[in-house]
Amino acid sequence: MFLIKIIIRNAFRHKLRSILTVIGVAIAILAFGLLRTLVGLWYLGVEQSSATRLVTRNAISLVFSLPISYRDRIRQVSGVKLVSWGNWFGGVYIEEKNFFANFAVDPKTYLELYPEFVLLPQAKDAFLHDRKGAVCGRKLAAKYGWKVGDTITLRGTIFPGQWEFVLRGIYRGAQKSTDETQFFFHWDYLNETLKKAAPRRADQAGFYMIGVTNPDLAAEVSQSVDGLFKNSLAETLTETEKAFQMSFVSMTEAIMIAIQVVSYVVIVIIMVVAANTMAMTARERIAEYATLKALGFGAWHIAGIVCGESVAISLFGGVLGVVLTFPAAHWIETELSQFFPVFSVSALTIYFDLLAALAVGLVAAVFPVWRGSTIRIAEGLRRIG
Repeated sequence: MFLIKIIIRNAFRHKLRSILTVIGVAIAILAFGLLRTLVGLWYLGVEQSSATRLVTRNAISLVFSLPISYRDRIRQVSGVKLVSWGNWFGGVYIEEKNFFANFAVDPKTYLELYPEFVLLPQAKDAFLHDRKGAVCGRKLAAKYGWKVGDTITLRGTIFPGQWEFVLRGIYRGAQKSTDETQFFFHWDYLNETLKKAAPRRADQAGFYMIGVTNPDLAAEVSQSVDGLFKNSLAETLTETEKAFQMSFVSMTEAIMIAIQVVSYVVIVIIMVVAANTMAMTARERIAEYATLKALGFGAWHIAGIVCGESVAISLFGGVLGVVLTFPAAHWIETELSQFFPVFSVSALTIYFDLLAALAVGLVAAVFPVWRGSTIRIAEGLRRIG
């Protein structure tokens, strides 16, 4: 208890220096936590993918579409429970900066395949029976102040024109990690308009979503579906939803690795700063350490005091950084929802933050501990300051 009291008092003997060090560690831990959260969330779509869903797209590229007639043939494949289809719409709300994911889908089958999008029964019924109806996530509705019954106009980029929709429902996620920033409307509405304006682009689906009866049949069903359209004008590539999501993540894997490296570099930098602070402290207290030794304190007592002081300062900064992580994450999720629909800090990230803070304290104490525990009494008492 006596040593703990000494450690706490020594940690803040030079208040300005200690406070600045604590703030530095807090900022480093905050950055470390946010960067780790970013990397984790980048793979969230992969982790949240359902094992019972497959994605079928054009074998050449997702840019190329598939005939809508494929749906009936896919339904006949053994092991297929449900088939849905859709197109990436790419519409813009008022200005280019108002970007969010928007899709034209077959509403009945799509909502069956994605039970994580939870709609009130009356809202679901209104959506299904209104050809110009649309639904969106509650975060997206809150951002733009949309209410059920509002008319929403999107400017088409892939499909030019001004497209009007009536908001019939606002879904919530079944889990906290569910994306609540998406916008869905009827594929039939898009297709009927294209039949009049651009007939060649009508009756085409950008992708098919397939629900399988058993996850163990995923590989077999994928091969069967692709075999149906082999050597056709529009060959298909069918893969699990996880593999489909991973194909997008892999495009930015180098960026994710760079972010991970930066997160560790931040910790290394603050280690150097904290080590310099502790080295200055040890140099100033050589005479004190020698006096403690003269009074009977051993090398382990001196090492414990110096190491404890370093760890205390680092953990104070680490806890402060963890506390600041939550409002920072909330701000990112609110203000940058188009890029980070979900930005929640996991318990594992908090543990890593505190572990990183502890590591900073221990590493920063290595040289001061060695210097303080090995100082000779006579040499230490000759020093002034």
